[in-house]
Amino acid sequence: MIEFIKRFLRIGPAVNYTELLNQGAIILDVRSTAEYASGHLKGSLNIPVDALASNLDKLKNKNIPIITCCASGMRSAAAKSILLNKGYSAVYNGGGWSVLKNKFQ
Repeated sequence: MIEFIKRFLRIGPAVNYTELLNQGAIILDVRSTAEYASGHLKGSLNIPVDALASNLDKLKNKNIPIITCCASGMRSAAAKSILLNKGYSAVYNGGGWSVLKNKFQ
């Protein structure tokens, strides 16, 4: 029960996004193509969340860390769930892309 509450409230160790990038993490922006074109993190990969399941071939290595992002964090949370259900082992919800860019130290 305690673990469920921690997950629900997002209580836990802080994610070091810079370290994840140093480990070769992929930043996966799951917004629409038009949203992505209006601004995004340099080097990020754009696969809209509604097309993610049919584009997993672009994410071949299931052991490389993946940081999902979108506009607010809702679609990136859905993308994280999709990836974890498909066997990806290290997926992190980075939330909104404009906020995520400030998390890189």
